[in-house]
Amino acid sequence: MKSIEELLSQGLSRRDGLKLSGLALGGLALGRTAGAMCDPPTEPCYPTALDTQRYTYFENLETMDFTKDPLPAVEPNEMRITFMGSCIPPVRRAQAMMSVFVEVGGGNGKAADQFVFDCGSGVCANYGAMGVGFARMDKVFLNHLHGDHMADLTHIYCFGPSGDRKSPLYVWGQGPSDVPTPRPPYQYYDDGVRAFCEHLREACRWHTESFSFQTTSYRNYRRPTRQSWGLPCDPVPVGDDPSDDAYAMIPIELNWRKVGGVAYHNQATGVKITHFPVIHCRKGALGFKLEWNGLSMIYTSDTKPEYHTINQAINGGKGVDVLIHEMVVPAEVWAMQNMHLDAPGKGPLWDKTVQALTAVQDSSHTPQGAFGYLLSQINPRPRLTVATHFPVSDATVACALESVRKHCPDITEVGPQLTWSFDLMVIRVFAGDPKPEILQRRANVLDFGFSPVVRPTPYPAKAPKYHTADGSADPYAQIDLSTAILAGDTTYCRSGY
Repeated sequence: MKSIEELLSQGLSRRDGLKLSGLALGGLALGRTAGAMCDPPTEPCYPTALDTQRYTYFENLETMDFTKDPLPAVEPNEMRITFMGSCIPPVRRAQAMMSVFVEVGGGNGKAADQFVFDCGSGVCANYGAMGVGFARMDKVFLNHLHGDHMADLTHIYCFGPSGDRKSPLYVWGQGPSDVPTPRPPYQYYDDGVRAFCEHLREACRWHTESFSFQTTSYRNYRRPTRQSWGLPCDPVPVGDDPSDDAYAMIPIELNWRKVGGVAYHNQATGVKITHFPVIHCRKGALGFKLEWNGLSMIYTSDTKPEYHTINQAINGGKGVDVLIHEMVVPAEVWAMQNMHLDAPGKGPLWDKTVQALTAVQDSSHTPQGAFGYLLSQINPRPRLTVATHFPVSDATVACALESVRKHCPDITEVGPQLTWSFDLMVIRVFAGDPKPEILQRRANVLDFGFSPVVRPTPYPAKAPKYHTADGSADPYAQIDLSTAILAGDTTYCRSGY
């Protein structure tokens, strides 16, 4: 349990420190009846003196320096989890939408394998700041097809070939939901990831053609096979792109009904990723479990509280190392934040706002009290549980922690058992017997930095689609120069200066 002095060092007032410390001692005496769980909230939910414009816990984490090469090495026994985005819509400047980047060690400080889980709007800026080039973002797992989980796939797809990804983009996701329209004549939409990729590929046609004076593939590329990656289907691109081209988009459609279905099992790197259904807004949403070298991580993404997650986290009695599960603030707190209120409001607008947000919660999400109940049902507990998809601040986290410990009185603080994610939070998990401590770190990056340098491919490049007679890039092939002002002695320097 934190002392009052330690609580104060985290940015809490003395009054709040006394209250939270008292709650820690009194947690064991909290009633476990339904009535006690649903009592109206008190401080620190509202009114609160806690800061709504900072997340002190994250600010106080030990840092890792990603401002220069070489970047911090991935240890051979390390699974590194980095939050490139961590929030729920509507957008806020402090946090991008959801994305979790997972790397596993392979020697020489480099990752042997890496994966992007979700890629919501705004996350590519964080990938760039962390020094992650597009070549390391070629395996994307989408938990569902909401915009805040896939919007930056457009950026990854379109600009990857201009960077260092000269090979296809692989996208895992759900098969069709098979949900009919609500009234006759009933219609079943093809709303799975293959149809999504087909339409996205065509929507980006002007971009991909216009950039195809650049190299988009290289010779001797060894295409992965269904067997080498342990895929549930053959890796076949949508559209008419060559299967070794960087503009080839290859969907891996998953049967979302399966519990424990294998999405990826690479014998060379030892990574196995399985999936299971979760409950979010429409049939088809998925949770993923990654296992490697005796370590395990679950990322549920968005979901209502449900039993598959509990069973997956119990993991046959072995437990998991890291559980990443969504959490939302209660509809009342959500409405207060949206309407810039310090306490619950009154009147028709307030009532309608709370009603609308409650409907969203009921269809899609796990409020903080339900998160606490779900965690209480997992035995053994995850070594570290991370609440994500959450609008963090000192105020919202303190309120959420109070709800969690009503169900889990042994969790008394934000710390080694339970934390709330924030953009550029790095979780370092290590294999061993016994397993070393899980480390939480804050990445130090350049806010005004540029994207990672484009590194040469290991093999000779193929000629670009639009090229000159000698196979060189032809940047003029698709443009009309009749009105262009060309570089010259009397105009401007071609060097750009």
